[in-house]
Amino acid sequence: MSLNTIKTLGELVKSGYQSKSIKDELRENLISKIMSKETVFKGVYGYENTVIPELERAILSKHNINLLGLRGQAKTRLARLMVNLLDAYIPVVVGSEINDDPLNPISRFAIETIKEKGDATPIYWMHRADRFAEKLATPDVTVADIIGDVDPIKAANLKLSYADDRVIHYGMIPRANRCIFVINELPDLQARIQVALFNILQEGDIQIRGFKLRLPLDMQFLFTANPEDYTNRGSIVTPLKDRIGSQILTHYPQDIETAKTITQQETNKTISQKKFIHVPELAKDLLEQIVFEARESEYIDSKSGVSARLSITAFENLLSTAERRALFSGDENTMIRLSDFDGIIPAITGKVELVYEGEQEGAQVVAENLIKNAVKTLFPTFFPEIKKLEKQEADTPYDAIISWFFNTKEDFELLDEYTELQYKNELDKVIPLDDFLNERQPKINTSDAYFVKEFILWALVEFKKLSKYRFAEGTQFKDPYGNFMSGL
Repeated sequence: MSLNTIKTLGELVKSGYQSKSIKDELRENLISKIMSKETVFKGVYGYENTVIPELERAILSKHNINLLGLRGQAKTRLARLMVNLLDAYIPVVVGSEINDDPLNPISRFAIETIKEKGDATPIYWMHRADRFAEKLATPDVTVADIIGDVDPIKAANLKLSYADDRVIHYGMIPRANRCIFVINELPDLQARIQVALFNILQEGDIQIRGFKLRLPLDMQFLFTANPEDYTNRGSIVTPLKDRIGSQILTHYPQDIETAKTITQQETNKTISQKKFIHVPELAKDLLEQIVFEARESEYIDSKSGVSARLSITAFENLLSTAERRALFSGDENTMIRLSDFDGIIPAITGKVELVYEGEQEGAQVVAENLIKNAVKTLFPTFFPEIKKLEKQEADTPYDAIISWFFNTKEDFELLDEYTELQYKNELDKVIPLDDFLNERQPKINTSDAYFVKEFILWALVEFKKLSKYRFAEGTQFKDPYGNFMSGL
């Protein structure tokens, strides 16, 4: 069937086209994709065995859906991806405000047009990309916005009485007939506005300023909500919840690999950054671990959640920190350093809600502690565990590194302004680090080795084997007892 040749109702009927509801469209196309083993929700990771099966079951059941979860859990993305389950094109009566189906018109305009023109009624083909409408629930939303209202200007222009239904101006929901309609942050919608949705969801009629219009709107509703909103700002009224077929709980990534995949997909990296900044795999792991630490932190409000956007913006900041350093030093190529993680602190402080104890500590301190805790958590997954209370006579794999700092006569500093060569030369001075890596990680990528060396030093600091001092120009590492033993 060539859509270009079908431009009237008569041609549409002759082609044998069969109308179907939007929920049937979604159901049939989902069945087709599942049977052909095609990925339905591309670009969404970590939900393969949890959220997506529940969402698919809801679509097969032809339910309206509520996605319930904390911020940054891909709720709106899932809703937008449902558009891909719609038919590529559907026919619409030309001039219809509510996307009337030529074979099943519901508005007065479409019914009268078809009655007047018959088979010559003009139609056009609406692409599925145009069949998505979205509204953020805000305090200023009114019934007129989402349902409709009497338009006095239309009444004056058409010289019609307010008793004539042609003076009605349709709101967002009627105009989204035969579309997917999403209301984000549903609990924020005032209770009286939620009440206005009852009949639309169940009976298919709407009431505007005394007009009772029997408009069997054909729509797929999706709502998103944050559990925090139920107590802090509002709630979903019980009769409305009763009319929503499925409520699906979303969640954050449950492992670092999934989180890394999401971050890499979403990060807005420029072409130049891709070309000359090398990011060790350990640096990516560390960044995601920082977010995991934030979600478990006693200083951060867990009810508010820690959005996946934190890792995305933090990664962008990390790249930009390295880029800025390279611009000043004149390096054509650079790699991420652990000291660059200081540059992600603004991304952390702007995206977490602190509890009272966190406010007392200060956002900067909380962010710095998240980085330290992430280093401490990740370290044992790559290297032997460092025990805090080891006997003095016990040999450990780290003795040579610690002794080097104890015996060195000069300060060991990693300055922020160091070029790549200076940075590498400084780390190469700690010969026991090379010996340790050759023994414990013999297959390590040469380009990643220097980041790992610095990572080891930071870990030794966190396990109280070395001390670290941050000053304006960089970071200094030394033996924690060196100054005491030398009498300084």
